[in-house]
Amino acid sequence: MSDPRSELAMHAHYIVPVLVVLFILWRIYVRMRRSFGRQRVQPRRMTVRITLLALIGIVILGASPDLWTLIAVLAGVACGALLGLLGLRHTQFENTPEGRFYTPHTYIGLTVTVLFLGRLVYDALLFSHDMQAFSAGPTALLAAEQSNPLTLALSGAVIAYYLTYYLGVLRRSRQAAPGAPVIPTSPTTPE
Repeated sequence: MSDPRSELAMHAHYIVPVLVVLFILWRIYVRMRRSFGRQRVQPRRMTVRITLLALIGIVILGASPDLWTLIAVLAGVACGALLGLLGLRHTQFENTPEGRFYTPHTYIGLTVTVLFLGRLVYDALLFSHDMQAFSAGPTALLAAEQSNPLTLALSGAVIAYYLTYYLGVLRRSRQAAPGAPVIPTSPTTPE
């Protein structure tokens, strides 16, 4: 008969990865809920996000080990900033008695989310199949992944998108005149 404590100890190494995966899935769910539908403008929260994203962006730029990786990161940043401006252009703002609100463009937010999630899934698959790098040491695998130009470029794109978008939302929402129910930011075509 086996000891229940030894069975628990044998399976304990699965607990941390499962908890990490559950936490990541929960954060993805929260992030997706914030990316769609009408949102209240929360200047303090957005300012904290902008600050954190800027710091992470600086770290990613500093983590670029060579010129080609830096070029990939800067290309990602440029694409992300352009997507942020496009998303901002198609965002609707409204000023109501309950507060200031914005409604992001569904498909642009979905595109950024899918790019980010797709890269996370790819990295997870790569991690699970790359046991040779892990056997060389966890730091070798981490260093290899941190210097991956595609990962850094997509990270730069996501960070630049949200930096551009949040800064624009803060700026545009402050410009919303009191009593103006909806301020369209994209040209409308007459029917």
